[in-house]
Amino acid sequence: MPAPPSFTDLLTAAAHGASHLEEEGVLSLALPLLGRDPLTLLNQLGDGHQFRFLWDGAPGLCLAASGRTHHLELSGPRRFELAQRFSALSLSRLVAVPQSCPPLARPRVLLAFSFFDSPLQEGTGVPGVQAVLPRWQLSRQGRHGWLRLQRALGGEVTARSLAEELWEEAQRLSTLPPDPEASGDPRPDPVVTHSSPWQEGYRDALRHALALVEDNHLRKIVLAVRQELHLDQPLDPLRLLAHLRRRQPGSCRFLWQQRQGECLIGASPERLLAVRQGQLRSDALAGTAPIDAPAGQLLASMKDRHEHELVVETITRVLAENGLAPRRPRHPRLARHGQLLHLHTPITCALGGHHPLALAAALHPTPAVAGLPRREAMAALRSLEPFERGHYAAPIGWIDSEGDAELRVAIRSGTLRGQRLELTAGAGLVRGSEPERELQEVALKLGVLQQQLSLPLGSSTAARW
Repeated sequence: MPAPPSFTDLLTAAAHGASHLEEEGVLSLALPLLGRDPLTLLNQLGDGHQFRFLWDGAPGLCLAASGRTHHLELSGPRRFELAQRFSALSLSRLVAVPQSCPPLARPRVLLAFSFFDSPLQEGTGVPGVQAVLPRWQLSRQGRHGWLRLQRALGGEVTARSLAEELWEEAQRLSTLPPDPEASGDPRPDPVVTHSSPWQEGYRDALRHALALVEDNHLRKIVLAVRQELHLDQPLDPLRLLAHLRRRQPGSCRFLWQQRQGECLIGASPERLLAVRQGQLRSDALAGTAPIDAPAGQLLASMKDRHEHELVVETITRVLAENGLAPRRPRHPRLARHGQLLHLHTPITCALGGHHPLALAAALHPTPAVAGLPRREAMAALRSLEPFERGHYAAPIGWIDSEGDAELRVAIRSGTLRGQRLELTAGAGLVRGSEPERELQEVALKLGVLQQQLSLPLGSSTAARW
């Protein structure tokens, strides 16, 4: 990495960038910031902004963001198309300084979709898509890190004031201890004081869903359940994500917070798509077993192999229908994520001239989280699940200024509201599925996520389980 610029260098570059700004343009300034962990510094980033985002693929890309320079929020069937337009327009209006920087430092538009394109009732639930061009962006990969600030100029905001703001924030962050959370919160982890019952309601929904499969109305349906945990104290989402980093190293941890006191957190093992230098990758991830299951059991399970192959076939067919030439290995492999094993098949192809969000619209939702046929499965989920899925099993991620992108499927996730945490998990039902086994799979996923989050049961709650 070249020597970091001086303040005079930054000021000169900012003035040069500002001279190229067009109307409604945004000046985007960046400085190298070595060795800083975005996860531990997100609480310190910026000045109390309500919007916060974390993307923790460590040891890959780790990205923290706060504040909103531009944002989009809408629902409806054109949400992917309109999110694509918003992303392209927002990134095209940027004048980035320096122009040449490593991929980890590029400006990004951050994206969080809901599972359905609209809530059941207008004004409830989460919007079909939320997209944000953040004010602050702190990124790290390996030992390299960058801090970026982006704002429209006008009034008291000048190229000089922007350079001063970035420089002062970089100096402040660089003087903080390496892990301010390590010594900053001596409280023990919260304890679960109450958990909502879900088994009986799920058994009834399972019977109806399996009847649709056995009667050939559906080839597959992924039925989810929601469990609400009440805690003895409010949760710090970044402490939860630090637990997930240690215990789910193969997953991508994420946080999406639009307002104080409420956020989406999770650790997703599943890529809807990733684009790097014109190459696309999508993950088929279906079929689950506990980590201590007998060797080869998951690979030998006809039910799990059938469920998995439905996902692989659908992803490859959708990509082929869009003019791409997908490649896949002949047989699935085993992937470990925390305490769970999954059947995993990576699917790759050249992107061609396609926009990542156009392909995301074609792929979402895959049969791994919805079912087949898609339209009929989605309609069945609306009637069988007594809750709004919201962000659960929907795409979350980013797209950068050079067209690279990554969208994860928001499974292994929960919504945190003060001392309440809502966890959602599902199981795939195909012909031959056994209700008790599917119920055990959902219980396993909920229990593993609770364990990974370091949320022990209180004594009175444990007695009821």
